[in-house]
Parts: sequence; C-alpha cells; structure tokens
Amino acid sequence: MWLDPDTIASETTFEACLLAAGAAIEAAARGGFALIRPPGHHALPDRQMGFCFFDNVAIAARWAQAELGVRRVAIVDWDVHHGNGTEAIFRADPSVFFVSLHQWPFYPGTGGPDDQGETTLNVPLRAGSGDDEYLDAFERVVEPAVSAFEPELVLVSAGFDAHAEDPLAGMLLSAEGFGELARGSAALAPKVAAVLEGGYNVETLPGLVAAAIEGFEVSK
Repeated sequence: MWLDPDTIASETTFEACLLAAGAAIEAAARGGFALIRPPGHHALPDRQMGFCFFDNVAIAARWAQAELGVRRVAIVDWDVHHGNGTEAIFRADPSVFFVSLHQWPFYPGTGGPDDQGETTLNVPLRAGSGDDEYLDAFERVVEPAVSAFEPELVLVSAGFDAHAEDPLAGMLLSAEGFGELARGSAALAPKVAAVLEGGYNVETLPGLVAAAIEGFEVSK
C-alpha cells in the first residue's frame, strides 16, 4: 500500500524497519556505521514520509541516552534532503543538537535559512554546491555550533545523494568530500556513529560509503 506518493509498504516492511532501527542502535553502541534500508530522517513522530518509516537516527539517539547514559547528542545530517523528521522530533529538546546541510529549496520544502532554533541549525546550500561549498559551510558554521554544544556522542545521518552522479538531486559532492565530512563529524565528539540515509546510484554508493568509513576511522 502507498502511505504517501513516495512511500510504499509491503508485508515485509515492518520487519525491515525493525532491523534497520536495531542496526542503528548497534551502531551507536559500537561506534559503527549502520548499512540499512529503509532510511529514516523524514519520518515524523506521527506518520511516515519520503521513503522513511521509523527515524532510525532518532531511535539510536534516544537509546544512547537511556542505555549509555549519554546526556548530550549531536545529530549531523548531510543527506541532500532536509531531515525534517529528525528536526521535528528534537526541536524542543535541549539535550539533542540537530544540524542539517542540504540542498535548498528542495524536497521536503523545509530547512530554509530562517528555520533555526536554540539546538536546531539548518545550513541550506544552493543546487550545484560541491566539496568547496560543503566543507566551507562545515568549517565556518557547523563546527563552531556543534563544538559549543559539547556533545558526548555525534550521530551522522549519512546520506550520499548529494554526490555528483546521484539521480535525485543537483549537488556535486565527490567521494573525497564525503570523506572530509566524515572526518570533520568524528572530530566533534569523543564518540561517533553513522546511519545510512539516501543514496540512489547503486554503482557509486559502495565507494562513497567506503570513503566515509575511512574518514571516520582516520579521526579515531
């Protein structure tokens, strides 16, 4: 059945969602990278949207707070689309800092330059942005804001649909750029874990994930 114009469910969807959420929790526990589908960062507290059913990174954040005693979590989302679901879940929560770098204006139509909060930072980037624009924004805007929050754990919503060869967007990031974003994200807290979000070119996705994992590992 279709839950919205982009989100279809079948008889195995619920099981797949449980496995994805569990893998996100395991990534937070181990400091790993959860290679999962379906993605999660568009899932709202009360409904599914945009290929997303459960917000996997949000579940991992809540688990880390409940089971690991982590008090302050930062979520860094570099998927090409704004993580509207994650923002909605934590907008009023001072213990979780959410930052999203994304193409704007673009789906889902949120995360514009005026959409900011005490622990919400949106960094909208124009279509055609590549490594230079992303890394400049990360260094100038993201690093100071997240560092000031002093998180104990950084969780990355690692989408790869901002790559130059991805069919669903208009960004120009390279594999090296994703590696640098991973390296910078890992440097923001004593612990880091990542959860796969978007990325729709099956030919390039494995190499992009490998570049990001290498970036995370270099920073450890």
